[in-house]
Amino acid sequence: MALYEYVTQEQLAGFDKYKYSAVDSNPLSIYVMHPFWNLVVKFLPTWLAPNLITFTGFMFLVLNFLMLAFYDFDFNASSAGYQHVPSWVWVAAGIFNFLAYTLDGVDGKQARRTNSSTPLGELFDHGLDSWACVFFVATVYSIFGRAESGVGVVTLFYILWVVLFSFILSHWEKYNTGILFLPWGYDISQVTISLVYLVTAAVGVETWYQPVIFHLLYRDLFTFMIIACSFTVTLPMSLYNVLKGYRNNTLKHSSLYEGLLPFLSPFLLFVLSTIWVIYSPSNILELQPRIFYLMVGTAFANVTCKLIVCQMSNTRCQPLSILLLPMTAVVVLAITRVFTNETLLLYLWTAAVVLAHIHYGVSVVKQLSNHFNIFAFSLKKPNSD
Repeated sequence: MALYEYVTQEQLAGFDKYKYSAVDSNPLSIYVMHPFWNLVVKFLPTWLAPNLITFTGFMFLVLNFLMLAFYDFDFNASSAGYQHVPSWVWVAAGIFNFLAYTLDGVDGKQARRTNSSTPLGELFDHGLDSWACVFFVATVYSIFGRAESGVGVVTLFYILWVVLFSFILSHWEKYNTGILFLPWGYDISQVTISLVYLVTAAVGVETWYQPVIFHLLYRDLFTFMIIACSFTVTLPMSLYNVLKGYRNNTLKHSSLYEGLLPFLSPFLLFVLSTIWVIYSPSNILELQPRIFYLMVGTAFANVTCKLIVCQMSNTRCQPLSILLLPMTAVVVLAITRVFTNETLLLYLWTAAVVLAHIHYGVSVVKQLSNHFNIFAFSLKKPNSD
C-alpha cells in the first residue's frame, strides 16, 4: 500500500532549489567540538550513510529515555526513601548522550566527505532533533526527580515548553531569513549533561539534595540555567537576526502575519496541553508525567517537522496542524469527564500521536528518497547494479 504523500509538488520543486545556509558562532563548537568531530569522522567507513549515523545517534537518546523509564518511570527514584537508579545506568546515560551528540555532529561531515549531501539529510537530521527534545529533557529529569529537593512535574512541564520553543525559534529564524543560526545553548547543554550523568554515577543522587550555596539547590540552578539561556541568549538573538533581516529588507516574508505564522500551531498545542493539565479531573500530569511529556513532545515534533519542510522548500507555512483537531476533542473528552478513564485516554492518544508521527516521517523520507533517486540509509543508487 502506498504511503500518503505529505510533501506537495510545489514543495518538491522547492527542495530542488534548496541550498544549505547556516551560521555557527559558538566558541565551544568552533574551537573544541568541530575539531573533535573532524577527527572522529576520519574513522568512519566511507560506505556508511550519513542518515544512518543520524538515526543511530537519535536511537541512543531513545535508549536513554527507555532505560530511565524502566528504572524511574514516575520520576521518584532520586527521592529519599526510594530505590535509586543503579550507578551503571547513569554511566550508560552519560556515554549514550555524548555518543548521540557526537554522531549528530559528524553526520553532516560524513555527508560532505562522501559527497552525499542532500536536502533529505538536513530534514532527517533536524526532524529527529525536534523529537529528541522530549527524550533529552525527560531523561535529565530523573537526576533530580519530583521530590522536595527536585522539580515538580508541573514545573518540568513548563521547562519542557521553554526547551521546545527555544528549538523552534531557530527554524522560525530560518523560515524568515533563510539562514539557520545554530543556538549556543545546545552544545553547552549536551556536554554539561553528559558530564552530570557521569558525576551522578560517581557521587550518587544524594549529592543533589544539598544546596549549592546558602539555600540555593541544584534543581534551582538547573531551572535557572535553562530559562536564563532561553530568555537572555536564544530569544534575543533570534529577534535580533530577524529584525536585522527586516532592516536590510532581506526577509522572505514581508508581512507580520506571515512571519509569525509558524508559531500558531505550537502555541495552540501549548494551550491545549496546558488546559488539560490545569483542568484534568484526575490530575493526569501527577499520575502519568512521563507519558504526558512524551505525548506533548511528539506532537510538537510533528508540528515542527512540517515547519522545517516549509522553510527548506521555501513554501508558506500552514496555519493549523491537522493533528490539533483530534487533540482538541481528546482534551474536551478528558476535562468534561465524558471519557471517565483519563489515564487510558492519555495512553490511547499518545499511541495515536506517536504512530501518526512515525507514519508522517516515513512517508516524507520515502517521498524525498524517490524524488532524489537515493536510498535513505545507503550510499548506493537505487538504479545501480
